[in-house]
Amino acid sequence: MKSDIALSGALNFLNLGDLLQLFGSNGSTGVLRITSPYAPEPGVVHLLKGNPVNAFTGDETGLKALYALFGWVEGEFEFTPKEVPTEKAIEKGRMELILDGLRMLDDGEIQLIGPSERPDASQRDAPSAGGGPLIRGPLIDYMYVVDEEEFSAGQEIVKENSHGNWIWVVVQGLVQVRKETDRGPLELIRVAEGCFIGSMATFTVNGNVRSATSVALEDVSLGVLDTQRLFTDFSALSPTLRSLLLSLDKRLREVSDRILDIHKRAYSLDEYVKDREATIRQGNPEERLFRITEGDATVVRYTDDGHVPLAKLKKGDFFGSVPFFDIGQEPAAASVFASETMQFETVDIGPLQQEYDNLPATFKKLIEHTATCISVTSMVAADYHKESLKEKG
Repeated sequence: MKSDIALSGALNFLNLGDLLQLFGSNGSTGVLRITSPYAPEPGVVHLLKGNPVNAFTGDETGLKALYALFGWVEGEFEFTPKEVPTEKAIEKGRMELILDGLRMLDDGEIQLIGPSERPDASQRDAPSAGGGPLIRGPLIDYMYVVDEEEFSAGQEIVKENSHGNWIWVVVQGLVQVRKETDRGPLELIRVAEGCFIGSMATFTVNGNVRSATSVALEDVSLGVLDTQRLFTDFSALSPTLRSLLLSLDKRLREVSDRILDIHKRAYSLDEYVKDREATIRQGNPEERLFRITEGDATVVRYTDDGHVPLAKLKKGDFFGSVPFFDIGQEPAAASVFASETMQFETVDIGPLQQEYDNLPATFKKLIEHTATCISVTSMVAADYHKESLKEKG
């Protein structure tokens, strides 16, 4: 391996989706170079703090080039940490890119560069396979693991609405996260190695009520995290960062509840947009972060199938752009609608960024996992919205 190359390997071991999740969870900046015996020239992806910002293959650049590279199922990859241009040719969030790319590959919308046989989605454990989108995490830091627990296929790990303060990291196996309904379980996402089961609400005085059920889809090994050590890390944070993280946790609960509302058709779009002003419009550039000081707001995504409600925000919640993680909502992929009484203040990102950069690795990974789950469940909400329209006929 060349001295400047940090990671290299075969695409049939780590495909592009796996690589983007790996580099994303580690916040890597650099150049991913992909070669294939079936392509005359290499493909290149520029990553900035874990997010793809541009891609190149043949005559294609940007989003088209990135999606095309999902079709390279045989070949080699090399990642070199280095500075890349900060101008973004790709605006979509990382998880949305991964899930869309793999779905398009499964649906035959992306040309397969390699063997004539298209790989079966179930065999390669694609996110589009049944049971909800699949999220993988970074390499596990065993510094915070104090014990291991085993769960058999089909066994419940946590039950929705139960109380519990344990946080686990998935060491091996596959776990489904779902909401309970009168018509049976509603699938949200699947999580695999390196992902967390548990919530930052564990660190609050009132404790944690589980917002969803987690079930082992196969035999699963979980690492029990040292929650006292995590609580110490959380307590040492500035009040602003603590509030931001708890707001992030609430945002995940909100979008999960919206999925349930969409499934039950128990919502009205007027509740989210009527007599409200768009403080942030989806797709418009916005680099500031805000905190609500009075009133409330709603988060709504516009799709080809109409508007999808994602969250309700209240006093103390944050909205806008957070440069050190991507929740897949505003400003790029959702709008924020303010009530007439809403007031807000601008939050200074600089000190938060510095404080976040100095966090212990495991604590940072827990935060990033929460942000990733918000991004993916937002996509799931849009999918359920589309399905509900089809059922209406």
